[in-house]
Amino acid sequence: MELKKMRDMSGAELNTELTKMKKELFNLRFQHATGQLENPVKMRELKKDIARVKTIIREKELAKVQA
Repeated sequence: MELKKMRDMSGAELNTELTKMKKELFNLRFQHATGQLENPVKMRELKKDIARVKTIIREKELAKVQA
């Protein structure tokens, strides 16, 4: 997902996206453990996307406090 698109999302949408990404990461970990994962790089990319979403959520929280 693009960073600009993430920044345009509301807090509720970001939380929904974060939950979706965490479920997908769980499924990828499960596939990896059973040897069915074809592209292990996808796990790394998804972890970075989760960190990006968490960072944007935190930035929005801080902006509310400072405003």
